[in-house]
Amino acid sequence: MQESTGVSASDMPAASWIDRFAPARLRPYLRLARLDRPIGTWLLLLPCWWSVAMAAPGWPDPILLLLFAVGALVMRAAGCTINDIVDRDIDARVARTASRPLPSGAVSVRQALVFLVLLLALGLLVLVQFNPFAITVGALSLLLVVPYPLMKRITWWPQLWLGLTFNWGALVGWAAVQGELSAAPLVLYAAGIFWTLGYDTVYAHQDKADDVRIGVKSTALRLGAATRRWLVVFYGLAVVLAGVAGGLAALAWPYFVALAAAAGHFAWQVKRVDIDDPVSCLAVFKSNRDAGLIVFAGAVAGAVLA
Repeated sequence: MQESTGVSASDMPAASWIDRFAPARLRPYLRLARLDRPIGTWLLLLPCWWSVAMAAPGWPDPILLLLFAVGALVMRAAGCTINDIVDRDIDARVARTASRPLPSGAVSVRQALVFLVLLLALGLLVLVQFNPFAITVGALSLLLVVPYPLMKRITWWPQLWLGLTFNWGALVGWAAVQGELSAAPLVLYAAGIFWTLGYDTVYAHQDKADDVRIGVKSTALRLGAATRRWLVVFYGLAVVLAGVAGGLAALAWPYFVALAAAAGHFAWQVKRVDIDDPVSCLAVFKSNRDAGLIVFAGAVAGAVLA
């Protein structure tokens, strides 16, 4: 393994609940699934919850919310496993990722593939609880999930592909409630894509030194010092499109108040982030869970009062 020249440290939390409570044989798999780092699950789940709340005639169905929570947990784990299998050689050369289970040798490729099959089976079990149209829409997401790890090798915009992938739940959530798609979830999907472009560009700045050395691409490298201006564009478009989606869904005023609060949160992110400090980038990236929950709360209130 080559020594990293990057400044970022390992992204595996020290002394997490996995180390304290999980059996030793399970720990590498729980780390492979990122169960000690729930932010990715939140960012995958929230567009699903937004859409379920917008599509609901009143309060969202708690069973649907729970199914999407379980599905997001499982499919995020599956996505991370696919990503780590494909990127194991690259990860071994990056300071932040070198200690992950595959590059460190704690899990073999064969073991990871067996684990992936189990995760996909659990994801299918969740998916078949939905109506036939939602099942079809959900299954199509695999066309985006599988190629994602290759994007950093062929485009400066892998964060755009991640946006297409991570926000697919905005379509599935609406389909699960309504049994069809309309303009509102399509616009909400577009809003989520720009949201992801913002937060994952911030995230990518943690690895830019290693990425340059290895030769992989990212929006962090493409935008460079102009990142802060582009964050204004990405987050601004996300807010505008989310507002249009709320209007198309005929949500009441609390949704738009919440969206204004989320816009304030995004403005804070743009001002707060230091793109040359990995600690700052990670903290700002993680704060997007709070922004997403604000939008979700507003969507629930807006639907109930509509």
